[in-house]
Amino acid sequence: MHYRVFYLFDRSGESISSASAVEMSARAICEQLLPRLQSEDDYLGIIDAQENTLQILFEPQSQRYWVELPIDAAKASYGRFLGLDELRALMMALPAVFDREALPGLEYRPW
Repeated sequence: MHYRVFYLFDRSGESISSASAVEMSARAICEQLLPRLQSEDDYLGIIDAQENTLQILFEPQSQRYWVELPIDAAKASYGRFLGLDELRALMMALPAVFDREALPGLEYRPW
């Protein structure tokens, strides 16, 4: 399955905006981009075929990842914390379309 991705990796200064997102497979995202999430300012966005976005942010203090489905109109998101192994498993089983039902255990969080 292929998705479009955007990201910011603070240490290297590398970034791709959501408007310029590039296509990658789930495996390539898992192997090439997840390891680059190293600081609290880093993020990775994955866009499905219906323009839904899954965002991943790293929390270095707790060594875990916040994975969320943002809802801009509500200024909130549905998300949950995952360890690296859980995140890798999620990436390799990503659905074609991101929604709350396809990603179990999400909690509502206002911004």
